[in-house]
Parts: sequence; C-alpha cells; structure tokens
Amino acid sequence: MKSGRINAPDLGASVVLMLAMAAGSAHAENPELSFVLDGFFKSEGSALSERGKGFGLGHTELSLSSAVDDVFSGRLTTVLESHEGETELDIEEAFVDSVALPYGLGIRAGRFLSQVGYLNSRHTHADSFAERPALYRAFLGSHYFDDGVRVSSLLPVPFFWQLGVEAFNGRELADGEGDSAIGVFTLKSSWGGDLSNGSSWQAGVSYLRNRLDAVQEELAAEEEADEDAHGHSHSAAYSGENLYLADLVWKWSPQGNARDSQLTVSAEYLHVDELGEFAQDSDRQNGWYASTVYRFDQQWSAGVRYGEVDLKAAHGDHFHDQSLRETDIMLTWSRSHFSQLRMQYSLQDAEGFDDANDTLSLQYVMTLGAHGAHEF
Repeated sequence: MKSGRINAPDLGASVVLMLAMAAGSAHAENPELSFVLDGFFKSEGSALSERGKGFGLGHTELSLSSAVDDVFSGRLTTVLESHEGETELDIEEAFVDSVALPYGLGIRAGRFLSQVGYLNSRHTHADSFAERPALYRAFLGSHYFDDGVRVSSLLPVPFFWQLGVEAFNGRELADGEGDSAIGVFTLKSSWGGDLSNGSSWQAGVSYLRNRLDAVQEELAAEEEADEDAHGHSHSAAYSGENLYLADLVWKWSPQGNARDSQLTVSAEYLHVDELGEFAQDSDRQNGWYASTVYRFDQQWSAGVRYGEVDLKAAHGDHFHDQSLRETDIMLTWSRSHFSQLRMQYSLQDAEGFDDANDTLSLQYVMTLGAHGAHEF
C-alpha cells in the first residue's frame, strides 16, 4: 500500500473521523472547511486517461486549512476517487507553512503539490478542462504530490520574481529504488507582471531531477499490480533522470474587469532525457500544449486546447516509439464561483496506443464551504 492511501473497507470510518476532527477544531480556531465534488460521464475510454468509460467520481476533495498561530499555518486535503469499480481515499496534502518570514522567505514541509510547471501546483478542480494535458498525464501522473520540503523566496524587485527549491522522497512519482533519502528534487523560477490595466503575464522554468533507479517496463508492471490492489496509481507512466519544463500564461480583461470577461492563453513545453540503462544519447521524450479559454460572460466560458507528446516506451533492451496528439474543445457554465457544469469533446490521434478514442465528457464541479482564491 502507498503511504497515505486507505482502501474502501476503511473509507467510511476515515471520513467520519476527519469530519469529527474538523468540527472539534472549528470552534477553537475557525478553520476553513470545504468539499469539492467532481463527477463525470465519459462516452469512451481514452489514451493516458485515469477516467474510464461511463459514470464515475473524479477528484472529490475534503480540505481543511487554518492558521496555527502567528508563525505557522497548515492544510489537510484528502481525495476520494473511483476507478474500475473501486473507491479509494488518498491524502494529497498535509503540510505546514511558515508565516511572515523575513526577506520574502517561505518554508513548506509535509505532503504537497510540487511547484514544477504551471498547472501542477493548482488543484485539478481549478482547471478549465476535464483532464490535465497529455504531458501531465504521461510524465507527472496528472498532478505530482509527494512528501518533502520546499524553500521559496519572493525577491524584492519591481516585478514578480519567485525562486523555489524542493526535496522529495520520490515515492509518489515513480515506484523506483535508490539509496538516497531524497529521490527527487526540483528547482523553479517564476516571473510575472502587468502589461496594462487589463493585461498580465507569468512565465516560468522548472527542473526536476529523478534520482530513483526506475525502469519503465518494471514501473508498468508494478503500476498494474498497484491498480489491482488499490484502484489506480498516480505514478508517472514515463520517466527519465532529467525533466525540464517551461510555461507561459497571458491574461486579458477589458479595463481589468475579470469578473465579466477574461481571455486566458497558456502554453507549456516539457523535455525529458536520460531515460535508462538502454537509452541512446538521441533518445528523448517531449510534450507540449497550448490552450485558449475565453470567459465571454459572467457565467459562460469556452476553450480549445491542443497538445502533443512523443514518448519512448521501454521494451526489454530497446524502446518503442509512441505519440499522441490531442484536441479538446469545451464549454462551461458557472452559476457562481462555487459551481461548474462542463461539456467537452476530445479528439485523439495516436501511434502505439490501442485505447485512443474520440470522447464526449460531461462534468460537474461543486464547492461546498469556504474556499480560498486560486492562483494566477
């Protein structure tokens, strides 16, 4: 069993216990307690997807956050998901943050979402599409969270510039083996600013070093065994020692009024090398996507996203080439900040995948209780 994962027989008791703990704390510290309900219908299965055909539960969250005192704050986020008829409870976040350290420093310790890329540090219910782009599903298990520590610094310059370094044990990224207590570390630099009253931007570069001795064909077998025992795994299906990510986001709203309408353009590029013992110097894996989302009314938004991944699937002492090209078109209605109904049509064109299909997805995302603002 993976650390933090609870199987279905213990599910009910665990949820009741967490709710009782939250209720007991609410009177003393008044923490923020929220539920995010995510349900979907999908017409067909698709390549590199954790969501199967038919009805299912997506990323359903129970989250508790609060200031501890004037020095620390904390958050606990648990996730309910269903896969192939099995339901599991996973701990996605359980961390403490420092508060008001000098020189713009911040320290986070525990289990949390990694800073790499643009989307990874965001909760999936904040996404504009039903699933993460293919590059996230292939290389980061959709969203990479792990046990470790982060140190970040917001630099004193006239624009947004943040630097961060993380160290993780690496078990949530890949079922590999290694002698080091630190299996993964990351570096991240982000910049941003305003171009005008209605326009702003953010860019970032990330590096992830995987120190675990993970071999992809062994990983696939272990993931299959993990699926049989626990439902499904968030481990990355494709890996390498070095992962590089670049991201760019631009947002525009007329006169800066993002409440009524907003255009968001985003893109990310990923490169992975040092794939394993039998990899040649020329063996690389790459992926990218670009998306445009336009909220043309307070309650309506539409978007299109296109992405590609070029992969190397380990097979004995050599690799097989795989590729996936994916186009997503979505329409979302939001009655308020707390509710979303989404319809999405996805087209897949693939080589080396037997389960690539064009699919229609219907999704709801509902938030109950207090919930903080999402990141840029």
